[in-house]
Amino acid sequence: MKVFHGSYTHIGNIDFSFCRKRRDFGKGFYVTKIFSQAEFWAMRKGEDNDTEGVVTEFEFDDSFFEDTDFRILRFDGYNEEWLDFIALNRVNNTEQQLHDYDIIEGPVADDDIAARVFDFIKGKVSKEQFLRELTHKNPTHQICFCSLQSLQALELKKENIDVEIIHIDNNIVQALMIDLGKTEEEAMHIYFTSKTYTHLTNEKTVLQEKLWQEVYEMLKKELN
Repeated sequence: MKVFHGSYTHIGNIDFSFCRKRRDFGKGFYVTKIFSQAEFWAMRKGEDNDTEGVVTEFEFDDSFFEDTDFRILRFDGYNEEWLDFIALNRVNNTEQQLHDYDIIEGPVADDDIAARVFDFIKGKVSKEQFLRELTHKNPTHQICFCSLQSLQALELKKENIDVEIIHIDNNIVQALMIDLGKTEEEAMHIYFTSKTYTHLTNEKTVLQEKLWQEVYEMLKKELN
């Protein structure tokens, strides 16, 4: 499974000392299978650090989800168990991890959701109301690698994906969704597994300098 990490810099080696606590699933290294989500974080972190955002791509061996040597927790959506777990980690003021899982997968509590999480913690909103609000949220995804041992499930794939390519990627995925009637995940799969995308990420082809519409025409010819 292709997964992505958005940051202000390319990730060559994963260093847990840079991982922050009080995140959704606790302290750990986070990736997502949704490229646009990683793209957003790359741009945001880039702006915060006055640099261009970078998306680092990894290959995740999802057979590790079935490996009995690892403690795995998976949430299949916004549900009561997910909310309780998020709330627990978000208010952790200690240096200790509050769980002993190696790998955790589930939805993201983005800025808006995180604010409501704290409303829930303070008793300003009920659990039922909170979960009812989330039924209209777009799908999100994250995998947290919480232990050094769990990192063996990740393999670094590319040096980086710069913001110019990200701009092309985003427009082409949106165009595929509209023109072919695909979901975002389906459009991403078509695009990121195409020969066109492989050529785009090869600097020698200088495709990065072309308009996204020109790259999209190349992709349509390939698909036909």
